[in-house]
Amino acid sequence: MDSPRSRTSAPAGGQVLSAACPSRRLLGDITSKWGVLVLIALSRGPSRWSELSRAIGGISEKMLAQTLRTLDGDGLVLREARPVVPPHVVYSLTEEGRQVTGLLVPLVEWVQDHAGAADAMERSG
Repeated sequence: MDSPRSRTSAPAGGQVLSAACPSRRLLGDITSKWGVLVLIALSRGPSRWSELSRAIGGISEKMLAQTLRTLDGDGLVLREARPVVPPHVVYSLTEEGRQVTGLLVPLVEWVQDHAGAADAMERSG
């Protein structure tokens, strides 16, 4: 049986529960409100900026730009400027992005399935 210590160890030996763990930044980028939603939107296939903006309700241009830049820097999203007229940029998931999104999709599905019950419990006191 896994000990709590072994289950929280990062592959490089870091402890995700430790404030000094280098994996915390990446974990935060992936699990941020907009990070999750951008990754889920891109799991449906490559998208242009305007498509992502329409698909992710409530995201501002500033937050979309910041989130895409962050996830690109993390190696999870690929930004491809296509040399067409007029020029445009397409965003897609990298292999690492597909791997992490494969883990996020079941979590998001669980949340969607249980959101109603959580709301009802909150309203009832």
